[in-house]
Amino acid sequence: MDGQLAVIGLGSIGSMALWQASRSSHSVVGFEAQTPGHARSAVGGDTRLFRMLYRGATDYYPILERSRRLWAELEADSGQHILTRCGGLSIGTVDGPYLPHLLETTRANGADHEILSRGAMTERYPQHHLRPDDLAVFDPHAGALRTDRAVTAAVAAAQANGATVLDHTPIDDIRETDDGVVVTAGNNAWKFERVIVSSGGWSRRLMPDYLNAVTETRRIFLSWFVARDPSEFSPDRFPIFIRISGDRSMYGAPSIDGVTVKATLDGRGAPTPRADAVPRDLTAEEIAETTETVTEFLPGLFPNIVRSDAFPDLFTADKNPLLGRPRENSRIYCATGFSGAGFKMASGFGEIAAHEALGTRSFHGLDFLRPQRYRSSTARDCQDPTAEVSGGSRRVGS
Repeated sequence: MDGQLAVIGLGSIGSMALWQASRSSHSVVGFEAQTPGHARSAVGGDTRLFRMLYRGATDYYPILERSRRLWAELEADSGQHILTRCGGLSIGTVDGPYLPHLLETTRANGADHEILSRGAMTERYPQHHLRPDDLAVFDPHAGALRTDRAVTAAVAAAQANGATVLDHTPIDDIRETDDGVVVTAGNNAWKFERVIVSSGGWSRRLMPDYLNAVTETRRIFLSWFVARDPSEFSPDRFPIFIRISGDRSMYGAPSIDGVTVKATLDGRGAPTPRADAVPRDLTAEEIAETTETVTEFLPGLFPNIVRSDAFPDLFTADKNPLLGRPRENSRIYCATGFSGAGFKMASGFGEIAAHEALGTRSFHGLDFLRPQRYRSSTARDCQDPTAEVSGGSRRVGS
């Protein structure tokens, strides 16, 4: 064996899994096709939103709580400032599809929050131009995560704990055998007891066919604007925000460079055939809708995009991640498919993946994330990740 555990892909989740695994094992190896935190992965774009108020499954709330504590632990371990705790706003139409459902989940979780009327918003956060039927919910624990800093800090912390990192090493194949998993890159091969696949938009070629059928790589784009008065958009005056008002939606973060503000259309991920060939330039339609939305929502920004970029991520059919083994008792563990919404909980997901892959701890109540939720009871052997191949090994992949 070349190690107890291999982590393939050191991006949002893989870096955290490597860090957590290195706390309990001194035989962990991380593989990265480029370098940790490289600008073409889903990590790119400076910041991601962290928030405790989440619309949808209440099962996410314990992971959010644990993630918040782990972000603080990573800051303590690394000495890096990773989470800017500036609070967060969820803005929307009173009777629209967003806020009522968000409040329903928030109250079910017992999460701290404050409802802000239109008048209260005008007084406290005048940067937002609201429609007559808009109101907001304030999240006191929300903030902006520095993505590149978080990933590099986690990898460095793992290395300090004894983990090995092999960058510029894209993985071609993983094959499960009776006593381990063989990982191949070019002419090199390694054997590990266990493997975590966490390579985001690049994960599909390492997963069984039944998961390929319910996943796709999508392009996510981001945009930035210059503030007319940068002090109005500093973290102490401008919380992160998500806004769904009528036919328009946008999310953003305060200025971290003292000049530009991230403000991006929400929910615009479009399928892309290859994770390593994502079109970086925005289309004319994307530019027009973005500038129209920021003109209405945030008049304190010059309505001209001064920076934009695009990144790949792996989406699942139900937008919930793939967290677990693709088959019972497999030595391979999936931690991918976070559908553009995983970074806020990356530290928590990484902890779960590391413990479960190593067999040091089990987590319950996560059936809605398990890969096997997609598995057909009538799957044929050719679609089964346990299908035999030559040499007595089992290949996981298409």
